[in-house]
Amino acid sequence: MGLGSDMYRQQILDHYKNPRNYGQLEEPTFTHIGENPMCGDEIRMDVKLADEDDGDQTIERVAFSGDGCAISQASASMLSTKLQGKTLEELLEMDRDDIIDMLGVDISPMRVKCAVLAEKVAQDGAEIYQGELDVEKTTTED
Repeated sequence: MGLGSDMYRQQILDHYKNPRNYGQLEEPTFTHIGENPMCGDEIRMDVKLADEDDGDQTIERVAFSGDGCAISQASASMLSTKLQGKTLEELLEMDRDDIIDMLGVDISPMRVKCAVLAEKVAQDGAEIYQGELDVEKTTTED
């Protein structure tokens, strides 16, 4: 285990203990909720899009709330900062490798669902907003 890995572990603990953008937005463009039944993680993602005439759909603000393990909550916190300024298209193009790279540590197969929960919730929320998906709640068991 190298020094870099320890640094990322500290970053995960910092985001877990001091989450960024925790709470709810007053007037989100869309909100979606999801859960990881295996671990008990629950996350709500609120996304506010910038008012743009060019149809680019840029993410202006992101907030999250919920309960769960350190990995799920830290991932949601880190993702909430990373998504600001990105487009919905960029959000929808993200995959589990992007999240694992963002976390910076090896994640065991059992914890991958914890790590990607916020990403899946944000992506499903975006697809619901765009009229491409119709689900009430995201689950990592799908």
